[in-house]
Amino acid sequence: MKASKIVSVLLVLMSTTSIFAQEAIPVVKSNKGKVYAFWGWNRGWYSNSDIHFQGDNYDFVLNNVKAKDRPSPYDLSVYFNPTTITIPQTNYGIGYFITEKIDVSISVDHMKYVMIKNQKSTITGEINNSTEFEGNYNSADIFLTEEFLKFEHTDGLNYINAEITYTEDFLKMINIRTNSNKFELGCLVGFGMGGMMPKSNVTLMGGLRNDEFHWAGYALAAKVGTKLTFYRTFFIRSEYKAGFTNLTDIRTTSSETDRARQYFLFSELNFTFGFAIHPFN
Repeated sequence: MKASKIVSVLLVLMSTTSIFAQEAIPVVKSNKGKVYAFWGWNRGWYSNSDIHFQGDNYDFVLNNVKAKDRPSPYDLSVYFNPTTITIPQTNYGIGYFITEKIDVSISVDHMKYVMIKNQKSTITGEINNSTEFEGNYNSADIFLTEEFLKFEHTDGLNYINAEITYTEDFLKMINIRTNSNKFELGCLVGFGMGGMMPKSNVTLMGGLRNDEFHWAGYALAAKVGTKLTFYRTFFIRSEYKAGFTNLTDIRTTSSETDRARQYFLFSELNFTFGFAIHPFN
């Protein structure tokens, strides 16, 4: 056989092998450009905080005040009813993948913050309102009964935030026939910041409460978590988020001059589910 024929046969075999090899290796579509939305629920924890109350006839600080969250008892008719799904402690938002592994999102963390009733605290400052609580205080002991103070952000402690998240998939199952992902399991880390818009429920020394949403401050938070995606479209995600919030302008009563402020650390354990669309691929 002539050398030219041998070379021709080898070229044909090499090209055929290359074609089969390309067909055997799946070309997985990119996440870049993916748009997603999610909904879920959270549990929250809060550090103790000092709360500073100011008004026309009082100016005092309550020290080391304890608080907890208030999850709704699990009930399918509450958690999945379209008319009541905003009652539990919820998380929801939308996001967009700017690269294969990095996405940006806008979301609402609807937490609930409830001051523990009848706890012992200390008070420093003055009250001049002709009530049983009138007086000057210097680190005096006080029990936080409802007659003196009810203090909650229960509709809720709303953290409206923007986040950037990096996701690294460490396990994938690929459908070679369709060149698509059957499922992906990954871990994620992220950071966000935003404003706090609570609807506070405060009753102070028997006064009329304020019941309006109000921009009260800001928060910063970081998160880690895991994510399981099915067929590039549906996903479930679990996250642990921790952050700091500074509420500098809390509405407390019906009077425009009555205000409170506090800062504290918070953490959340979130469980969400969602779906994605791929408008570009």
